[in-house]
Amino acid sequence: MSLIRALSKELQARSDDSLRALFSARPDLISPAVPDFPALAARASGRVSVQRALERLNRPEMQVLETLHLCTNTDTGHSASAATLKRLINGSTVTALERLLHSLQELALVHRAEPPHGSTPAAGRQRFYLPVGSLKDVIGIYPAGLGRSYTELVRLQPAFAQRVVQLVGELHRTGADIAPATTPMEAALSLQHWTASPEALRQLLADAPDRTAALLARFGNWAMGAVPQAQRRASVLNEGSDVGPVDWLLARGLLVPLDAAHVELPHSVGISLRGGFVIEHFALSPPVPRLGQTSAALRRNAALGAIAETLRLVGELLHAVREQPLVTLRSGGVGVREMKRLADALRIGLTEAGGLAELCALSGLLRLDVDSSAWIPAPQLEWQALPRQEQWLWLVNAWLASERVPSLVGQPVSGVATAQAHRGTAASTINALSAEAQRPDAPVVRKRILEILNELTVEADAADGEAPVLDAAAVLERADWSQPRMARRFSSLIRGVLAEAEMLGLIGSGALSQIGAAIAVEQPDEALAILGEHLPAALNHVLLQADLTAVAPGYLDPELSEKLLTMADAEGQGPATIYRFSVASVRRALDAGQDARGLLEFLREHSATAVPQPLEYLIEDTAARHARLRVGPAASFIQSEDETSLLELLNTPAAAGLALVRIAPTVLISPAAPRETAQVLRGLGLSPALEDTGSAVVRLRRSTAAPGSTRPVYTAPRTAPADADVDAQLAVLRDGRTPHASGAPEGRGTAAPDAEAATQLGLETLQKAIRLKQPVVMNVVDSLGNASRETVVPVAVNGGRVRVFDPAKDTERVLSIHRIIDVEATEELLQ
Repeated sequence: MSLIRALSKELQARSDDSLRALFSARPDLISPAVPDFPALAARASGRVSVQRALERLNRPEMQVLETLHLCTNTDTGHSASAATLKRLINGSTVTALERLLHSLQELALVHRAEPPHGSTPAAGRQRFYLPVGSLKDVIGIYPAGLGRSYTELVRLQPAFAQRVVQLVGELHRTGADIAPATTPMEAALSLQHWTASPEALRQLLADAPDRTAALLARFGNWAMGAVPQAQRRASVLNEGSDVGPVDWLLARGLLVPLDAAHVELPHSVGISLRGGFVIEHFALSPPVPRLGQTSAALRRNAALGAIAETLRLVGELLHAVREQPLVTLRSGGVGVREMKRLADALRIGLTEAGGLAELCALSGLLRLDVDSSAWIPAPQLEWQALPRQEQWLWLVNAWLASERVPSLVGQPVSGVATAQAHRGTAASTINALSAEAQRPDAPVVRKRILEILNELTVEADAADGEAPVLDAAAVLERADWSQPRMARRFSSLIRGVLAEAEMLGLIGSGALSQIGAAIAVEQPDEALAILGEHLPAALNHVLLQADLTAVAPGYLDPELSEKLLTMADAEGQGPATIYRFSVASVRRALDAGQDARGLLEFLREHSATAVPQPLEYLIEDTAARHARLRVGPAASFIQSEDETSLLELLNTPAAAGLALVRIAPTVLISPAAPRETAQVLRGLGLSPALEDTGSAVVRLRRSTAAPGSTRPVYTAPRTAPADADVDAQLAVLRDGRTPHASGAPEGRGTAAPDAEAATQLGLETLQKAIRLKQPVVMNVVDSLGNASRETVVPVAVNGGRVRVFDPAKDTERVLSIHRIIDVEATEELLQ
């Protein structure tokens, strides 16, 4: 029976509660909704859906599934039971395996099957299983890290097939207990039988050169390895030049060369090295890491310090960017020179400045101005007016939900770095605010890392006043056990995510903080309450000193800090920032529209000490010399000897849009472009002469009201469908009603009835026939719509086409899959 049909019957027999659990674990099965159980089974057997489901399995579940795949044959229906798997999984029990197989069955990754042909009557009391048909494609060619069999390698590796007979003959002549062969397939079977016994292989390796055992141990988790000039060394070995462990293994066929640089450890050799087991190390519980300890007080202080420092730097960054926007490169992102300027202004490192800019951008505090191609602060910024704890939550929510990874800034661009390393040139790095810092899986990875941190913290059960220190190795070890198929994603982001979490105070002194634990369990209100209780309030005063400096005795209010930055230059790092007044800094404040009186009143209001006389003199003297010469913008001028006409024009309401300013009795200036000014004057009945000196003309841009920043609200990545969608889907499956839930709009919410299932069934039949080299009966439609039934032998399926051999005409043809109405195996027709 077809695997999809068998799974369909099993799904149909399930209860509603069982289906609800399935849809919760695999939400893609009903997105969009399916019309019936065959379509549901077809989608559950699809390659992409199975791949997503495997990413959620833990290590023992994956080990059982891979072992089941290795000891079953979906084409012949050869199934396996928990007792069969127990013999192949070291340290397992039938009870544990039954429980894991039932869990996999609930996920629709395996289904019940008949016992294999020739089974004893006692087998009828056992439960036998088969995996879904697409599992082989998803797992790949090395399930459980084991290589392919000798027979498959002979079939797929022509170079190995040419020398395998000679290799077996040489081994036989040297006294090895291996049967001679005359064909490559016989030689492959001889090698397979020769290496199938762990005891025989152990005796063979006893005479191996030094370091051979260490070399084979490197193949413990993966069957393929890199060996320079593998094929040339293998051919030379036929002449008897055994040198080193690699050459010794190649000479005896224990390693098979794949190409010029790679070798593979055959399946039987890998099994024997594991003592005859597919899985050598099996454990139902995750590994327990050895963690250090830190004090809870140190953890709290470090987290609060990081939060306060981040909030201060964000405020300073917004001020610096407001004063001088971050100009982008033509290729996208902000260049190193711009980031170096920002880093100098913030008095931090280049990498830290890039990460901080990314944090501000993903939080909506910075936006890209499309007119100037520069990053500027978002208008109508609500963030600065919020209490400090709510400012922090704004940043954390945006970070959790964002697909951007600030820690990637400054790292080599993947792929490009490798190529440039081969050429000996410097590797390209990821620029801040560029597209290369985008990772679609970042929200899921962040959420899972925080969950693992919380799990390890709870499991550590530290004493009162203590907290476990968690490093990247401990998190990766747990992630590799809980989701081994996601291990590579975790390993590429883990250190960056931990650094970002530490910057946001979710981690303090290497331990998960209390607010970090609250965020991990999706309790932001609890985190706000903790932070509001422990985070010191922002200060609203400074200490003015006679050396023309102002010392901040702690973290200042963002509004106070920003105003101080307009009239003084910040020095140093940390909370006790020093602001130094100078002629240039005071002039900067005067240029911004302030006056000496206002500056002194502001300082008296926010200083815990009296304003020193040197500072007062500096401000008054600078203001006295300020504005003797005035500079302003002008894009066009209007000159006329008739002063009366210019005065009338200046007071004409119709010319108010030009914003005219009189700078001399006979000269008016306007910020409008010359041609625009001339057009307005002509509309007033005047006849101006347009002069063009060839100099640059500043054109007036019409400003569009940019939307203000909105407070981000984090919602965890959805891992289960909405209850309404599940109810609608169950109604369709049980009663045949069309769903109109929120996730399935009328007219396009479901797949066409039976279309998806029919396609999957047809492909399953074709692929099975290709593997078994069996004929099938196709109902094919030609270009005129005429249908005909043909018996052919499928050869390959690829790119929406199937290549078949027609035995009646003794020719090969290529058919488009969309012209095939249905496919039936000849064995099904005989039944």
